[in-house]
Order: sequence, then C-alpha cells, then structure tokens
Amino acid sequence: MPPNECSASDASRVWTYIKMVKNALSQVSPEGLSKEVRRIYDLASLYVKDAEYYLGLGDCITSTSCIAYAEGLLDALRMLGHIRIEWVRERPKRVLVGGTFDIIHPGHIHYLREASKHGLVYAVVARDVNVERIKGRRPVMREDERLAIVSSIRYVYKAVLGHESDFGETINRLRPDLIVLGPDQPVDEVFLEGIARRYGLAFDVVRLKKRVGGQHMASREYIKLLKERLCRE
Repeated sequence: MPPNECSASDASRVWTYIKMVKNALSQVSPEGLSKEVRRIYDLASLYVKDAEYYLGLGDCITSTSCIAYAEGLLDALRMLGHIRIEWVRERPKRVLVGGTFDIIHPGHIHYLREASKHGLVYAVVARDVNVERIKGRRPVMREDERLAIVSSIRYVYKAVLGHESDFGETINRLRPDLIVLGPDQPVDEVFLEGIARRYGLAFDVVRLKKRVGGQHMASREYIKLLKERLCRE
C-alpha cells in the first residue's frame, strides 16, 4: 500500500474526524461573528473542504493534517469565548451504490455526491455480462475501464466489480449500513429486503427522488445523442 493511501479503518476514522468538525461548524452562525473571528471561521471551513478533497483522493495523511488545522482553529475560538460549540463524534456509515456507470455524466456525479453525504461510499460496478443480459447490449466501456473511472471520482471511497450472477453476494460482502438507489434504477426495495433476510443483514434503503438537469441525464440518452451527432452520413 502506498504510504499515503487509506485503509478502510483509517478512512473511517478520518471521515469521523471530518464529520465532527463539520458538525461544530454548523453550530456557529457566521453572520454574528466579528470581522476578525469570521476570517478564522472561514479559514477553518476551507481546511475542512481540503480535508474532504484529500480523503476523496485516498490521502488520509494530508486529509488528517487539514482537518486537524480546522479543529485547532475552532477550538481556539471556543476557548477564547468567541464561539460556543460541542464536539460530537459519529461513526461513518458504509453506503452502497451500484450501476453500470457507462459514459460518466452529471447524473452519475449527482448520485455519488448525494450518497457521500451519508458516509463512505462503496460503488458496485456492473459486470459486462450482466449489462448485456439486462440492457440487451454491451456497455460502451469494458468493466475494468468503468471500474477505473468510478474509482477516481472523489465521492467514492472504494469501487468494486459486482458478482456475475448474485447481487446479494456483493451486498453481503460489503455489508452496508445504507443502500442509495438512483431515481430510475430498476432495483426493487422489496428485492433488497429479501436479500437482507437471506443474509441476516440490517441496512436502510433510500432512493433519490428525481434526476438532475435536463433530458440527457442517462447514459442511454448520451449514446443516442452521440449516434445522432457522429453517425450522420
């Protein structure tokens, strides 16, 4: 493992640390601060964003350094009586998402960003054989290519290839606390309840209410658009 790469336990601890500092930030109304205190508060907020960015890259060491700066600034303001905050620790949830992720577009980013608000995101990338069986066509990109792209997205903690025949096996292997579904994903909540019973798992399921943006917010729409623009005679 490279020296700055996060293990699962390290990422969990850093995520908890970031969540604690973000919670402290949310307890403060910046509008009521003096100009000098507001500058320090804003600096702490920037360090938090940096910590999230580096954690998204899998760099736990730099992420921890950034969030420690943010904590120190806020705690100094607290000790001087400029702000009132309480430090609250919360264990991060393991959040599972899944999809083909063929031709990444803004809808995918929205889906992964929303999922990341709940905890550490584990993204299951559909196998080529399953995409062809379910969608009736081969994916544009191979499964290893799609896996590499999804792994590089900052909102994803870890991406894995799904099982070739049993979706429940993948869920049991990852053991999520929460499964987040896209608004038009064909996975049925009742089906997921059956998997939970089969493996003795306990997880919640939430579904995003709607797509973001216009009509071209699905891979099939982009494929259609590409055909129209690039395959003209």
